[in-house]
Amino acid sequence: MPELSDELLDQLLDLIDRLRRESIGFLDAPGDQQVWYNRGYANGMVTTLGRLIQAERLGQRKPDDSRQLAAHLTMPWGKAYRHGESMGCKETEEITGNLQT
Repeated sequence: MPELSDELLDQLLDLIDRLRRESIGFLDAPGDQQVWYNRGYANGMVTTLGRLIQAERLGQRKPDDSRQLAAHLTMPWGKAYRHGESMGCKETEEITGNLQT
């Protein structure tokens, strides 16, 4: 598993933080699929980084609570979230050189 540089990690964490700031209140905005996608993307990044680095390097960043999302997942905005999450995982793996096969 390639070592993740501090510079790359900082860039990824900054992106997570920006996406999460921009998607605050996403649960109250079911009509805005882009916000849901962005939130899912950030969640996918957090999930993937959580597998690749020591937890303390993530700081307070934790995956979204799946119980809050459960009722939304069959709806268009929930599907946008899941697609974003999948892409966030995949692209984080690619960027870090840790692509899962």
